[in-house]
Amino acid sequence: MARKSSSHTDLKEAFKSFDNMRVMVVGDAMIDAYLWGRVERISPEAPVPVVSVTRKESRPGGAANVAINVRAMGATPYLCSVVGNDSGGNAFVRLMKKLKMPVDGIYRSEKRKTSVKTRVIGNNHQLLRVDEESVEELSSGDAGGFLKQVARVIRDAKPDVIIFEDYDKGVLNRKVIGTIVGHARKAGIPVAVDPKKKNFAHYQDVDLFKPNLKELKEGLKLDTLEANVNSLSKSVKAMRRRNRMGMLMVTLSEAGVFYSIDGEERIIPAHIRNVSDVSGAGDTVISVAALCLAGGLPPAQIAALANLAGGQVCERVGVVPVDKKQLLAEAVKAHLH
Repeated sequence: MARKSSSHTDLKEAFKSFDNMRVMVVGDAMIDAYLWGRVERISPEAPVPVVSVTRKESRPGGAANVAINVRAMGATPYLCSVVGNDSGGNAFVRLMKKLKMPVDGIYRSEKRKTSVKTRVIGNNHQLLRVDEESVEELSSGDAGGFLKQVARVIRDAKPDVIIFEDYDKGVLNRKVIGTIVGHARKAGIPVAVDPKKKNFAHYQDVDLFKPNLKELKEGLKLDTLEANVNSLSKSVKAMRRRNRMGMLMVTLSEAGVFYSIDGEERIIPAHIRNVSDVSGAGDTVISVAALCLAGGLPPAQIAALANLAGGQVCERVGVVPVDKKQLLAEAVKAHLH
């Protein structure tokens, strides 16, 4: 399946190949809830805006948003996560079924609460977020049951790539990560990771590792890291060697994306955008990067397309998936081939 795109036709063929891919997404799923409204006055009770709610909405979020982005790119996602056996868990499963997304990999726990993030948006700007969640590690019983479901999905779906989407909410830990990576290595399935602080050092033998700059600083305990090639290069080489990583990609917000792989390191600048909301941009970046990885695209193209996709979703308010048609048009225009 590997290819090196050298023309617009090759880029279009690469995007077309995503339609035949199966992607397993493992990690912390949640509900993204929204209260949309108008702000026309300040409360007399406290110096805060009063939001007159005009619309309510709930969407699958966290690792589920990665699955939604994967589907928006044409591939078939298989989400594996843990939610509570509660009203939030029921709502999450209903949302997934409404989107016609498989729920075979969703494990229901009696010991956990389903994570819900509620965003209050007034006049198209996010004003507040309220989180209800469980953040403790899975119990040994839940971990065992969850890993059995993951193994079944790998066996039945035969994914082309596995994405770890870690939000530090407890679904992923050293044992869960190591077991799933072991399954992937035996089956020859590439692994892409969007890490967080707690499990940062637990990801080994993976093909693509994508922290943002803050996560890299926290993971390496290096507050002096800067968004330039020299600073990043010195810091990540030892980590890549120690953890036997393939490509490392660091998102740098408005500075773009840095990537490092044997013999190749550079920063791809961000494209000029009218940024409205950065929520969910990292989910989009890892989704597009993982598909490109599975498609055998070269590292520079993986980083460039993921960078372009992450910027695209920042132009819209709320957590929204990538627009495949728009991304292809922008990629062709930017000569990312």
